[in-house]
Amino acid sequence: MIRDAYGAVVRGDPAHPRLALVFTGDEFGESAGPILDALDKRKIAGSFFLTGRFLRDPKFAPAVKRMAAGGHYVGPHSDGHLLYCDWDERERSLVTRDEFVADLQRNLAELRRAGACPPGRPVHFIPPFEWYNREQVEWCRAGSVAGAWGEATPLVLANFTPGTGSQRDYAREDDPRFVPARTIYDDILAYESRAQQGLNGHLLLLHLGSGRRDPFHPLAGRLCDELVNRGYEFARIDVLLGDASQGE
Repeated sequence: MIRDAYGAVVRGDPAHPRLALVFTGDEFGESAGPILDALDKRKIAGSFFLTGRFLRDPKFAPAVKRMAAGGHYVGPHSDGHLLYCDWDERERSLVTRDEFVADLQRNLAELRRAGACPPGRPVHFIPPFEWYNREQVEWCRAGSVAGAWGEATPLVLANFTPGTGSQRDYAREDDPRFVPARTIYDDILAYESRAQQGLNGHLLLLHLGSGRRDPFHPLAGRLCDELVNRGYEFARIDVLLGDASQGE
């Protein structure tokens, strides 16, 4: 289990060919159904991180029901998709601890109404925008100890494993950071080929939608098949990270 410079968990065991497919969803969700189809067809358990806005949107309710009932991990991504810290001065927090805790409590309440995140089990959490600083990581750790999430449930702040560029699927065609889906696919596999430990232990992050005309989801099943051919197994994030909650 590997942490980044801010204390977030960003990779599981790099010694074994096992990874987690991680998806985040907020205001867009057009890829949720096709992604669930691709995973279910291959009997792969994914890990979905949803905001309260996503959970409350009636048009996403069928997908949420499938996630919760289908053996996938479903966890928090903030209720209102808050920006926690400054883009340029990362150590400068833009939310107070009380705002952070209240937002996550609302998110957890929505998840539990949907049948996810049962009390008493460690909660894995991917921050909105995948952007945070040491303070938010510490708030998670201290909140776990103090029971700020409603009970003494460990809250594990995690983020994607850097290197593959998979997370770029959020950028739409009018964004200068836009990258075609096929390029993202090729870059993931090229990284796998050249990295010393491949994708072992990776948290490979994609999005449940962004309004792109060129979404990644038509390639999701093909990517799973190719990684299986290369010897990988898929695991839910809580299984992949195992005892990452220790010390939170």
